[in-house]
Amino acid sequence: MAAGAKDFAEVYDEHVWSVYGFFGYRLGSRQEAEDLTQSTFEKALRAWDSYDERRGTIVTWLMAIARNTLIDHQRRDRSSRHESLDAHGDGEAMVGHTPAEEPLGVSPDLEAALSRLGERERELIALRFGGDLTGRQIARLMGLSVANVQQILSRVLRQLRQELERSAADQPADVEGPPGR
Repeated sequence: MAAGAKDFAEVYDEHVWSVYGFFGYRLGSRQEAEDLTQSTFEKALRAWDSYDERRGTIVTWLMAIARNTLIDHQRRDRSSRHESLDAHGDGEAMVGHTPAEEPLGVSPDLEAALSRLGERERELIALRFGGDLTGRQIARLMGLSVANVQQILSRVLRQLRQELERSAADQPADVEGPPGR
């Protein structure tokens, strides 16, 4: 077997939450994250015999598939937004409309702060904290030096911390005084 002693089911069990976490940090939709996680593992299963452990770890290989799946999804999503504004017959544009759904588990403040990051910075955060990859694995996957990955992550984490602290300071206190007599 090209993938060594591990069978695909073991790989799935070991890495499904890392792949899902990567999509969770990249997307605002639980349904999309679940769909793209499933698509990633379907592609990985079809390509299982081509995995070469000399070229990288299984998790790096899976994350490369996940990144490509996300890119394909974003391209399809953009092209589907070119529908007529009145395609739904009610005169209102539905472009980019996402129905309300259960949140992914990332706090709304964090999601807002992440959405203000550049594409590369958000991807690095998603790989590090959603995908649970090391700096070395991210560097290999992204074609960057380990020092560059560490520098970018450090800068982005400082930026996120400042935005979250600012957001927390802007929130009204939920503390109420004692009830009146």
